[in-house]
Amino acid sequence: MQAVFETVFDIAYLSFVLATGIRMLAQGKKIGMCAVILGGGDAFHLIPRAVALWTDGLAAHSASLGIGELITSITMTVFYLLLYRYTIRDVGKETKSFAITLYVLAILRISLCLFPQNRWTSADAPFSWGVFRNIPFVIMGIMMIVLYARRGKSRMALAVALSFGFYIPVVLFAGAHPFVGMLMIPKTLSYVWIIVMLSKTK
Repeated sequence: MQAVFETVFDIAYLSFVLATGIRMLAQGKKIGMCAVILGGGDAFHLIPRAVALWTDGLAAHSASLGIGELITSITMTVFYLLLYRYTIRDVGKETKSFAITLYVLAILRISLCLFPQNRWTSADAPFSWGVFRNIPFVIMGIMMIVLYARRGKSRMALAVALSFGFYIPVVLFAGAHPFVGMLMIPKTLSYVWIIVMLSKTK
């Protein structure tokens, strides 16, 4: 049942996000790259996960799942940088220090993801590094929430807040309590909402 549900959900999600992104790019909307990066990056994790669920289980595919998670972690960071660039055009510039801080956090996040101590391909990757690499990412998210809220974009602020609100418990507790991983479903739907809102921009 898990394999069927996850596969159908993931295919629907990836198809929608990638198709929407490609359509936006075809319309001359550069912000469509956000959707392409989001869907393309998530595919590196979701496709190996589907293969694992339909074959010999997640435990037997720790290497491919770990590498996929690494790629997704990096592309998600790039997604927020692209989202910020869109925000500048749509709601006006923030301070220079805001931009510098956001980019420094992104570099720090990606750098932490690349440390070998993460042991991405291991079945028992250290919990501590899962927390370390997500600290700058969460700060980036908070900055984006504040930026949207201050510019009167309450729906976008809420969508970003929900995505992180569902993601943080997974990082902190899914290792000990696997059922918490189900929060990735509403987290993914939050990203779908973001893409829907982006697709309606001029």
